[in-house]
Amino acid sequence: MNWEVIIKWLPKLAQGATLTLELVAIAVIAGLLLAIPLGIARSSKLWYVRSLPYAYIFFFRGTPLLVQLFLVYYGLAQFDAVRESALWPYLRDPFWCATVTMTLHTAAYIAEILRGAIQAIPPGEIEAARALGMSKPKAMFYIILPRAARIGLPAYSNEVILMLKASALASTVTLLELTGMARTIIARTYLPVEIFFAAGVFYLLMAYVLVRGFKLLERWLRVDACQGR
Repeated sequence: MNWEVIIKWLPKLAQGATLTLELVAIAVIAGLLLAIPLGIARSSKLWYVRSLPYAYIFFFRGTPLLVQLFLVYYGLAQFDAVRESALWPYLRDPFWCATVTMTLHTAAYIAEILRGAIQAIPPGEIEAARALGMSKPKAMFYIILPRAARIGLPAYSNEVILMLKASALASTVTLLELTGMARTIIARTYLPVEIFFAAGVFYLLMAYVLVRGFKLLERWLRVDACQGR
């Protein structure tokens, strides 16, 4: 193991790790915002409301993230309307292509997490809210969504970790996040073991910090995913 090479390239790997964190942070936060209306619709008692987001969720959960990334990065450029639109400066950028794809991908999974969390809320709590005279929108905002957030937090934390690891696929569209930076360094040094070892350590450290952060948040909220309390 050539430690001198690892130490030499640590700043570049740290730069790639920073870009990875930016990519994942934007994707999971934007994905959560997109997933909230999808999850609410999926938990509706009306079949036609439940069916509205079904095709979206089925597609993004049923196809690989790599395929979705290639469709966005290479596919959208085939349409003249896209190339001539105001969004083209962003859609031709690998960072924003990866961000959009990861956001759409994780939103489908988070929507199902939210649906399960809403359905896990004891019916008595919802009935109590209605008995207090709360309208359905008010009960959803003040009672159902906060309770669902606590119940679904452990599963959401797992999704964030999965997206952290899945972000390595962004290197396939020339984005120099952690894996992309590692591959670039390997092309210069011809030392794949040392560089990928260092990159793996960075991923472990980022995952550890995220896990500990979510554990502290769960403890603060006193989450009990099994009993929904």
